[in-house]
Formats: sequence, C-alpha cells, structure tokens
Amino acid sequence: MRRVALLFVVAFLTAAALSAQPLPPGKWWRRPEVVQLLNLSDEQQSRLESIFRSSANDLIDLKAEVDKQNIALRGELDQPQLDRAAIRRISTKLNDARGRLFERELMMLIDMRSVLNDAQWNRLRNQLDRLNRQQQQQLSQNPSRPTLTRRFAPPSPAHAGEGSRDPSPRVRGEGAAERRMRGKP
Repeated sequence: MRRVALLFVVAFLTAAALSAQPLPPGKWWRRPEVVQLLNLSDEQQSRLESIFRSSANDLIDLKAEVDKQNIALRGELDQPQLDRAAIRRISTKLNDARGRLFERELMMLIDMRSVLNDAQWNRLRNQLDRLNRQQQQQLSQNPSRPTLTRRFAPPSPAHAGEGSRDPSPRVRGEGAAERRMRGKP
C-alpha cells in the first residue's frame, strides 16, 4: 500500500511539473523583487541556493550532452547522402539526453518546491503565469521571430552541390521506387 501511495505521489508531481511553468532562469530566489513577493526568509534562500549548487554540475553536463547530440543530428542531416540508421541512433540518444535533463530539472524543482510553503508557491506560479501571458502577447505581436520549422528547413539549392541534378539529399538504402514516390529521379 505504501508503495502505491509513493507511486501516486511521484506520478502526481510529474504530471504537475509537466503542466507547470518552469522556474524563472537564474538565481531567482536572490532577486529583491522575488524575495519581497514571496517573503522568502534567509533560511529559505540558503536552502534554495544549496539545492541549486548541488544540481548545477549535473545540469551543465546534461545540457552539454543535449547540445552535442543536437550538433551530431544536424551534422548527419546536412550530409548529401542521408543515413536513416545513423539518424535514428542519434535521435534516440538525443531523446534520452533530453529525458535525463528533464528528469534532473524536475527533481530540482521538487526539491525547491519543498522549500516554499503553499502560499509562496502559488504566488510564484501566478507571477510565472503573468510573465508567460506577456511573452505570448509579445510573440503574437512580433510574427517575424524565427520558428522551429525554419530551423529545420531543407537547404537551399545553392547549398546542394554544384552541378547536381537533384538538390534534395538521397537517403542511403533508398531505392529508385522510394525516390519516385518522393517525386525525385
């Protein structure tokens, strides 16, 4: 029974964290306006600092692994001959790295949340919701901001290689029938 209760608590916290806004960047517990808004005590600030410091090295390493896998994936996607198996391996590593980073961030969030009382947590969440709405309004007013789809747009024909009949990359292991289905010679 105790095991079921623990599993429920972990599932609930995970679901709450997934729907929750991430914490503000940086050492938000040291910002005077946040200290005042949440009425943080010196002891709470010290505990939050300690949690951050104990998590920082892990987060740096995990973020670096995500960055490395992103670079590897982009490098593989930039090849004139795409290797589906290599791309799949790299994407699996990237997803695993993102999962480990998310899990570590979640554990830090849970630790930080345990330092705050319910009223402080609710005030912080309300402030984050307000900031999120402001960001959404700014984004809607500035549609020229780059989007994710532009980041992964196919290369222009100028980058496809000189004298190439087909500027789209060929996929290793792909036969003529598959290329015809994609509309390529």
